[in-house]
Amino acid sequence: MKKTQRLFVILTVVNLATLAINLTTMRASASQDAAQVLRGRSLEIVDSSGRVRASLGVLGAGEGDGLKRETVLLRLITEQGRPSVKISASEESAGLSFAGPTGTRETYVILESKGRESSLKLRNESGREQVVKPQ
Repeated sequence: MKKTQRLFVILTVVNLATLAINLTTMRASASQDAAQVLRGRSLEIVDSSGRVRASLGVLGAGEGDGLKRETVLLRLITEQGRPSVKISASEESAGLSFAGPTGTRETYVILESKGRESSLKLRNESGREQVVKPQ
């Protein structure tokens, strides 16, 4: 074998070894960079103007609507700042509510399970209301 051929073989082996080492370290660092769990007390998603459009948080007892227990609450908020969809969960109850569009005060739907009872409450802007409960 000529000297130049031997040099090319040695360089090829060195390049392959370097490539193998680089690929191994890249995989190891990529797996270390990937977060397995995102932890926090709350999460907010904002629109391009910086307004909060969705939030997920854990509210302590006494926060919010006079909560008696710690509650997890997801809110979806309109572009005008109205929380139109709420989903909540605590030890004493779980619920889902849909509020009418901005400018309404009395239009909503509430689906709730509290203790051993459940109900569906529908109300429109004229004040007409219907509550459905199992018999």
